[in-house]
Amino acid sequence: MPVPSGAPINSGSPSVGPAQSYTAALTLLASLFFMWGFITVINNTLLPHLRSVFDLSYTQTTLIESVWFIAYFVASIPSAKLIERIGYQKALVVGLLIMAAGSLGMMLAASLPSYGVTLVMLFIIACGISLLQVAANPYVVVVGAPETASSRLNLVQAMNSAGTMLAPMFGAYLILGRSKGGTAEAGTVLTQAERLADAHSVILPYGLVAVALLVLAVIIARFPLPAMGAASSRVSREERKNHSLWRHRNLVWGVPAIFIYLIAEIGVANLFVNFVSQPDIANLTHEQAGNYLTFLWAGMMVGRFLGAAIMQRVSAEALLAAFSIGAFIVMLVTVFAHGPVAMWSLILVGLFHSIMFPTIFALGIRGLGPLTEEGSGLLIMAIAGGALVIVQGWLADLYGLQMSFLLTAACELYILFYALWGAKPFVSGDAPAAVEPGRPEMASSDAA
Repeated sequence: MPVPSGAPINSGSPSVGPAQSYTAALTLLASLFFMWGFITVINNTLLPHLRSVFDLSYTQTTLIESVWFIAYFVASIPSAKLIERIGYQKALVVGLLIMAAGSLGMMLAASLPSYGVTLVMLFIIACGISLLQVAANPYVVVVGAPETASSRLNLVQAMNSAGTMLAPMFGAYLILGRSKGGTAEAGTVLTQAERLADAHSVILPYGLVAVALLVLAVIIARFPLPAMGAASSRVSREERKNHSLWRHRNLVWGVPAIFIYLIAEIGVANLFVNFVSQPDIANLTHEQAGNYLTFLWAGMMVGRFLGAAIMQRVSAEALLAAFSIGAFIVMLVTVFAHGPVAMWSLILVGLFHSIMFPTIFALGIRGLGPLTEEGSGLLIMAIAGGALVIVQGWLADLYGLQMSFLLTAACELYILFYALWGAKPFVSGDAPAAVEPGRPEMASSDAA
């Protein structure tokens, strides 16, 4: 049953020449991937900061991130409708402006300070990112040779990881490093005056982020993005009635794969600082732990560059299976080990998580033909799985932070199942699609 979703990347104009004609556009889009990765991961240093400022439980702390990812579910379909109304390029500009408005609102929330206003402003920022995600991911998949779609999306997502790698250093220096709670030893109780002063440390970094987003919005507005042409336009509503998304096994199992993967990724990232700060793990201040978080995201960046290269020779499914096994093993080490071993095993999961989102996404829309747009939108909506990080916060409160990572280990097993069986391009009721394993091929006439 099709639903309104992914960006209708069309223009009615002739398609632009060879693949290299899109290089400049992909480079500019890579800057968007960088920015939303950067802003998303600022949360990883913001959460321990807010936990200290507002004296929150783990459940209340992870609720902040849950609100962030609920925005993906709420904003995905409205984003697609907005793109249909105003066009792809203007929608990108609107998305950046929404993010800038939310960043300015974070300055207000820090000035008050207010936990409720903080939740609202983070929700607004996430809505802007959702608008960018709905359009940019399918765009990268269909621009260029279909047999290298998974590799290409991993390559561009590596720029997203570059943003996630730099964000912890930015947050550790400008948020945690300028606050009493961020530089004090674990267990230190702050006075009311110290909490108020710490809240104000958020004003400068979000002001800088707002300026960067406004500049990027101006650049996008003036840049001549290439039209995708008639070959990529939406198939008529009447023709789409003859097709069903639910007959494509790779999509049906791919949506929960994205949903479950986000629980794993966000749980690790958001609880990393609190975990490694514990006396029996690394006994670090939050500022020091924030710096180590950089290694987690650096592993994701390196893994995506390597994955893009390896997928030229190895099937995407095989590599996804290998990485999910690696992630499961290091998460078990994280749960049952102590000291630096537990810290470094948690850092290493970033390498194994690296290819999961872009690879699942490309495999999920493989072979959808005229339903590629609808399938893309469902996969983007599944990013809302990150909202269930609150479940890990609840487990941490009940059973301890270290044991809560068993949830992450369980998530890795589902990704393994998807790689080995769920991702196979089989249409229920028909013979398996004639697609080379690991290659998310789509006829250009069907690409959305």
